[in-house]
Amino acid sequence: MSRDRHSMAETVVQDKTAFMVRREHRLISLIFILCLFGVWELIARLGLVSPLFLPAPSAILVTGYKMALSGEIFHHIGASLWRIFWGFSCAVIIGTFVGILLGFFSVAESIGNPIIASTYPIPKIAILPLLILWLGIGEYSKITVIGLGVFFPMVINVYTGVRNADPVLIKAAISLGSSPQRIIRKVILPSALPMIFAGLKLGIGIALLLVVAAEMIAADAGIGFLILTSADLMQTTKLMFGISILSMLGLIFSWLIDKLERLCIPWKK
Repeated sequence: MSRDRHSMAETVVQDKTAFMVRREHRLISLIFILCLFGVWELIARLGLVSPLFLPAPSAILVTGYKMALSGEIFHHIGASLWRIFWGFSCAVIIGTFVGILLGFFSVAESIGNPIIASTYPIPKIAILPLLILWLGIGEYSKITVIGLGVFFPMVINVYTGVRNADPVLIKAAISLGSSPQRIIRKVILPSALPMIFAGLKLGIGIALLLVVAAEMIAADAGIGFLILTSADLMQTTKLMFGISILSMLGLIFSWLIDKLERLCIPWKK
C-alpha cells in the first residue's frame, strides 16, 4: 500500500514539473522559418514593396551566388573573421585571467571593481577615433575595439562565477592542504565554467556588432565595409546578403560555443 502511494506521489510530482522540461522543437522552427521566407518572397513577387527597399530572398541568393563565384564575398568574410579571431581570443584570455584575479583576491577586487564599473558603460565604438589616433587606421585599432567590447562581459561573468563557487568546497580544499593555484584549477574554474560560457556567448555577439561598426568607419574590406558601400550605391540585394552573412556567422558561432560547452561541462543538462 505504501509503495503504491509512493509511486502515485512520484507521478503527481512528474506531472506538475512536466512544464519545466526543455524540449527541442526543430521541425517547428524549420517550418516557421520556411513560412516566413515564403511570405517574404510572396510580398516581393506581388510587388507590394519595391525591390529597392525589400528584395526577394531568391534575388538575394542569386546575388550571393554571383559574389561567391567572383570570390568577393570570401574576401570580405575573411577580413572580418581575422579581426574577430584576434580581438575575441585576446579578450577571452585576458578577461578570464582578470576575472579570476578579481574574484579570488580581495585586494585585486578592491582595485579592479571601481575601474570596471566606471569604464564598462562607455560605448566602445565611441573610442574608436581615439584608438585610430593612437594605433593608426590599420588593423590594430579595429582588433583593439573588438577586444575591449568582449573583455568586459568576460571579466564580469568570470568574476561572478568565481564569487559563486561553493565555499564549502573551497574550505575543504584548503583543509586538505591544496595550494591557491590548485584550488583555482580544481575548484574555482569548474564552478565558474557555466558563467564563462555565458560570457563567451555575450562576447561573440558584441564582437560581431563591433567589427561591423569598425569596418564602416575605417576599412577597405569586411562585412561592415560591404554593407556600407552597398547602401551608398543603393545595391539592396548586396546589402541584404551582407546582413544574412552576419546572421549566419552568429548562428555558427553560437552553435560552436554550445557544442564546446557540452564538451567542457558534461554534468550540465
